[in-house]
Amino acid sequence: MITCFDIGGTTIKGATATAPDNLTPLGRVPTPRDDFPAFVEAIAGLVEKGGAADGSPVAISVTGVVDPASGHVTCANIPCIDGRHLAQELEGHLGRKVFVANDADCFVLAEATAGAGREHRVVFGAIMGTGVGGGIVVDKRLHPGAAGLGGEWGHGTIVATKVSVPPYDLPHFPCGCGLSGCLDTVGGARGIEKLHRHLHGADLASTAIVSEWLAGDAKAAGTVDLFIELVAQPLALVVNIVGPDIIAVGGGLGNSHELIARLDAAVRPRILRKIDRPLVVPAQLTADAGLIGAAALGLAGGAA
Repeated sequence: MITCFDIGGTTIKGATATAPDNLTPLGRVPTPRDDFPAFVEAIAGLVEKGGAADGSPVAISVTGVVDPASGHVTCANIPCIDGRHLAQELEGHLGRKVFVANDADCFVLAEATAGAGREHRVVFGAIMGTGVGGGIVVDKRLHPGAAGLGGEWGHGTIVATKVSVPPYDLPHFPCGCGLSGCLDTVGGARGIEKLHRHLHGADLASTAIVSEWLAGDAKAAGTVDLFIELVAQPLALVVNIVGPDIIAVGGGLGNSHELIARLDAAVRPRILRKIDRPLVVPAQLTADAGLIGAAALGLAGGAA
């Protein structure tokens, strides 16, 4: 049995696990964002509550970037752990082996072990939430990539500026990473809202855009058409480079099965490998993906 955690900027969720899909919840506590001793105490308290045997490992899914070479965490949402070698420092306090991975990586690890990718060898996880993120799992093992940035398909100047049907000329929108034209600027919930505003001069929430599209609204349909065109091209490139057997889509936009089916239909004709089954599918795990992925990480003894 191991103890696993899903740590965000607001809440720490804990559980014990004997398998990735066999969790016993330990409840949740507020995340001490600015106080590292309090952060350690919160983790230690839940470990003690879980009653895992002395020396059993701890596995953590955390917001931010985890460098697999240095072990350092970059996390703006939780300042007290930013820049720390989090696993090493927690090991010193807890007396247990500690594994730490980024929450996007834990999402795809969860899908690969207990969700949409459980019967597949190579799984790409595409997160289309506020922005765009992702991760790669091969043979049930996480591939974090150099500096922990494997699977980050949301960045790089790759978004098309000309779309032929219907004809649009688009700017490259500035991205929070410092570049312009990243998929992150148009491929998530804020992105589809930005496209709707650009096309129609109206502010509308992503959920409302999708709902109106499904109801037959012409303006929302135009926005969705453009969104699919802009996202399908880089996702098809991901397929050709990575070679996933399945792509599990999480995040808020992943909740619309109709939208993901439309994306799948646009991606498959653009890839070299022709398949007659769905490739881009909705993720099957939602609220517990972080815990399940952390459990899989810890039970496997780490990443790649």
